[in-house]
Amino acid sequence: MLKPTLLIVVVLLTASIALAQRNSPASKAELAEISERGRQLAQYDVAAWHATDAVLAMKPAEGSVARYIAKKTDSGWAVAFGRFNEKRDKFLIIYEVNQGANPKEFSVKKYDPPKEDSGFYFSAAKAMETALADFRGENRPYNVAVLPAKSNQMFVYVVPAQTKQNVYPLGGDARYLVSPDGSKIVEKRQLHKTIIEFESSGNAAAGFHVAVLDNVPEDTDVSHVLSRKPSVPHLIATRKYVYQVEVDGTVNYLGEAEKILGNK
Repeated sequence: MLKPTLLIVVVLLTASIALAQRNSPASKAELAEISERGRQLAQYDVAAWHATDAVLAMKPAEGSVARYIAKKTDSGWAVAFGRFNEKRDKFLIIYEVNQGANPKEFSVKKYDPPKEDSGFYFSAAKAMETALADFRGENRPYNVAVLPAKSNQMFVYVVPAQTKQNVYPLGGDARYLVSPDGSKIVEKRQLHKTIIEFESSGNAAAGFHVAVLDNVPEDTDVSHVLSRKPSVPHLIATRKYVYQVEVDGTVNYLGEAEKILGNK
């Protein structure tokens, strides 16, 4: 039997990439926030996946649905499928899908006529459009997710979609902080530069990549670990520090990169 091996992918540093100048590793509080956002991203993806399957089974009319938006509620995840109205001042919900007793169980409600929304779903749909108008990615499918942020603002994530079974992409993604009405980008954060395709292997004991844009792990590092099957921890080496994302999404600081990896 083959012994487990460490799955290693290295992204080379280049002079054209500007590194953030952090003089200390991420605090426990900051790492906890990264873990929480990453967990919510992973849950969002699972909810959107199963809700989409449920809606497709209803055979929606072509053109009736332009976008889906997931929202975490007290009773689980809800996913709205719909489009803007002609005046673009409402989001028309055609299907509303609510999570049941377990993460994979969803019930579908169809609205005819469509249900008009001028609240969260409308603002989230606008925020998605605002972020996508700015995003410059590769010629491949991307997923878009919206999570609530402070002061009624929203985080919009644009992340490469999985296109092959057992191959999990990581990188080439961005996070936008968008105004409460969804019309203005408050802050843009490029999370990773290069897209790495991690092929699932039963022999891998852990994943590994070198981060070049900042000295902290990213929200999508956490969601990547939670989405991969089989689950394995993931090591992240920045210019100064090394972190590990555990299979439950917890992010731990391991120490200085120079001491652990011999970086100079």
